Amino acid sequence: MSPPHVDLSQLAMRRDEPALPRPSRSLLTRYLLPGVVLLGFAGLVAWAGRDSLMSARSVTVVPVVATRAVVQQGGAPLFTAAGWIEPRPTPVLVPALAEGVVAELLVVEGQEVQAGQPVAKLVAADAQLALTAADADHRHREAEADTLLAKAETDLLYLPFQTQAAEASLKLAQSDYTGKKSAEGTIPALTVQRAESELSAARIRVEELKVRKQRLEREVHSLRHMRDAFRKGQDWQKGIPDPPTDTEAGMKAALTRCWQAQLAVDAAKLRLERMVVRAPTAGRVLALIARPGSRLMVQGGGNHESGAVVSIYDPKMLQVRADVRFEDLPQVQPSQPVRIESPAIAGAPAAGKVLFATSVADVQKNTLQVKVAVENPPSLLKPDMLVQVTFIAPPRAEAAESVTETMRLLVPRPLVDGESKIWVADQTAQVARLRPVKLGRPINAEQVEVLEGLNPADKLIVGGRDGLTDGQRIVITGEDATLGVSAPVGGSKAPKVKRLQGEHENKH
Repeated sequence: MSPPHVDLSQLAMRRDEPALPRPSRSLLTRYLLPGVVLLGFAGLVAWAGRDSLMSARSVTVVPVVATRAVVQQGGAPLFTAAGWIEPRPTPVLVPALAEGVVAELLVVEGQEVQAGQPVAKLVAADAQLALTAADADHRHREAEADTLLAKAETDLLYLPFQTQAAEASLKLAQSDYTGKKSAEGTIPALTVQRAESELSAARIRVEELKVRKQRLEREVHSLRHMRDAFRKGQDWQKGIPDPPTDTEAGMKAALTRCWQAQLAVDAAKLRLERMVVRAPTAGRVLALIARPGSRLMVQGGGNHESGAVVSIYDPKMLQVRADVRFEDLPQVQPSQPVRIESPAIAGAPAAGKVLFATSVADVQKNTLQVKVAVENPPSLLKPDMLVQVTFIAPPRAEAAESVTETMRLLVPRPLVDGESKIWVADQTAQVARLRPVKLGRPINAEQVEVLEGLNPADKLIVGGRDGLTDGQRIVITGEDATLGVSAPVGGSKAPKVKRLQGEHENKH
């Protein structure tokens, strides 16, 4: 069978014939679809690199401090703390009230003293000389006042004799004038006038002495009243006539100088009395501060012990300064009962109660000092003795059958603003959140309890809060675990606070 005949000329294309038109592409497939693909790819790239394209605030954070508080039945021991005995509230310094050199100490450490009992003597020679000089000046001022009174009394005493002489002169002048007047035609007129003048002068002299007598009697009476009232300590200026005579004014000035001299005598006596230092209150001598031969300064330029001789305390007023661990602070409450133990009172622990928590923290030991009052202190307890303080669970309104635990969240006080809000780092979204919280009671001067609004895994923003807005992107650069903990002495690093403490174990 022969193969079919194929005409290849039919496949040839004639170049002189017009070309067939190409089909037109649509606008959707030509421009819009590629544009959508490119925009989607650009969006994906922008979302993947959003951290490098958007600016974020660098912040430091601090973890929430979570502790487990043990709630036990009232009367059960909670924890123990070491402490030492000290006077309550403080020792009493017995100062020297006048400057001087210590001549002799009259007490020893541990000796009981009564209020007003001498504890030391100062060198008193200069104080005695000052008193002698002041007393001499006072006597001199009193003599001036006595001199004024004596002069007035003397003048009054001799006044009757002067009056008699004046009256005799008057009688003689009267006789002389009468004789010359009767012989007026035979004697010169000038002689009669002179006799009349002498008679007038004699009369004036007699009247002057009468007036002077009244004045001297008044002066003697007022001067004697002023002097006697002054010496009796009464109001000696009351009853002085107004206006006073020159003698009365002189007596007033003399008594004023005498009063100033008396003040100087009193000051000298007081300084001499203060050469013996006395206890201001009853108690027991704690320490001897001054030594024989040391100079005591009343104003020591800021050193409160520069004028102190000894320090005393009341044996019935003692307290304990206990070092309480940070994790035990939530269990400390004012007026909480405690048990105080010491080898000195073995078998008979003393009772006490919590006064308050101080602001003195030791970050090296992770402790805060708590003041505890000792009730009816035993006589063997002395200041500076080391003791063991057991804190007792306070009585509860409802009876607890078993021991329960509660979680407590603590935050530094500076991180909570006035509206009870706190900045929290949202680590999932990497943004800052201003979260409202419900605060509980303060734990100490640096930490406060949060009842609602936080959880143990939250991170609190510490650095970079200025100008921060809610929802702003943040980058956490590190943790700052020192906020809320007192700075250590000497610049040593503070130990990091654990976010979650272990369960509290009672060993009592």
